[in-house]
Amino acid sequence: MQSNIKDQVVFASPKNEEERAYIAGACVRKLGIKFPSVLDEFGNSTERAYTGWPDRIYLIDAQGRVAYKSLPGPFGFLPDQLSAALVRTLATPQPSH
Repeated sequence: MQSNIKDQVVFASPKNEEERAYIAGACVRKLGIKFPSVLDEFGNSTERAYTGWPDRIYLIDAQGRVAYKSLPGPFGFLPDQLSAALVRTLATPQPSH
């Protein structure tokens, strides 16, 4: 990927779990990823089980409800619609706890 080349994060494809873990750790460090990261097993079973298709953008409100769901991406990603949904969601009074 061009962004990986720009960020100087370029590796040959790993041949085993150990190489894969090393590369993943290097990417986390180089990209400055601060949130917890996990590594799928070599066969990518988690990715296959949970990959969403087609891609969509969701906005979840403070109560955990879907406030906005885009059309399938990437052509259904309409920033103006998401922006309007954000404004509506943030303008909605939140229940006090």
